[in-house]
Amino acid sequence: SYRIFPNFSFFFFFFFFKKKKKKKKKIKETSSTRKRVMSKIALVDDDRNILTSVSMTLEAEGFEVETYNDGQAALDAFNKKLPDMAVLDIKMPRMDGMDLLQRLRQKTAMPVIFLTSKDDEIDEVLGLRMGADDYVKKPFSQRLLVERIRALLRRQDAVAGDVVADTEDTKVMERGDLRM
Repeated sequence: SYRIFPNFSFFFFFFFFKKKKKKKKKIKETSSTRKRVMSKIALVDDDRNILTSVSMTLEAEGFEVETYNDGQAALDAFNKKLPDMAVLDIKMPRMDGMDLLQRLRQKTAMPVIFLTSKDDEIDEVLGLRMGADDYVKKPFSQRLLVERIRALLRRQDAVAGDVVADTEDTKVMERGDLRM
């Protein structure tokens, strides 16, 4: 039988020991498959438990988090490099959240969420009128806080022109050199 199939050992070796090439799936790139640049969130609160638990949750969700114990430390850091958004407590030592927001609004439109134990309606109205984008009262749901952060960042990206809603008004047609 060896003479009938003289190359049998070659075929056996070739088929069983050949490295198989993995087929790469082609994935059409869409906004949901594109990797998003990690957003940097500044978390400013004098309560270490809040700083720890919220920063762990945000990091687990893929955000980069910088924490600060008071408004002055945050302002000093923001003067060097601004984060993508900030989550601020109102009642803090050295500089409270309202003063910090007022100073931030003089130079940036960065999204800001107040995360505070001040639960009076007048405090919420004042915070929103001063320029906060959202107001979350303690105790709070960390899942909802994460989704509010995501919503504000999505809106910021859309305003900045990174993301445009695909509607009849925004579709682009191209024919040769003509672009409409």
